[in-house]
Amino acid sequence: QVQLVESGGGLVQAGGSLRLSCAASGGSVSQCHMGWFRQAAGKEREFVAAITWSGGSTYYADSVKGRFTISRDNAKNTMYLQINNLKSEDTAVYYCAAAFRLGYGLRREATYTYWGQGTQVTASS
Repeated sequence: QVQLVESGGGLVQAGGSLRLSCAASGGSVSQCHMGWFRQAAGKEREFVAAITWSGGSTYYADSVKGRFTISRDNAKNTMYLQINNLKSEDTAVYYCAAAFRLGYGLRREATYTYWGQGTQVTASS
């Protein structure tokens, strides 16, 4: 059973940067497509970014395009999300997820089989 653990969240001043990590254990995710989602207080969880198993294709929500970069290191069984120019609206719990197939598309939660517990990212003004 694959387990995903996010790390790297915290309180960062608006305009700052941080890097989230998603480490997998209990199995390899090198053949899995992976994604990041986030959920702000009182809102539904939303798609942030996704990357195919090879890293050859990446996808971003319009709200983060140009500021966030998703990447992965299959040798380390780990995925990353580099966040630059953090904005107040980025404040949320960030979740990573893994999918065996493209399914409903990598922007859809239903595509993903495994989920992490989340890490809080807070932008301070």
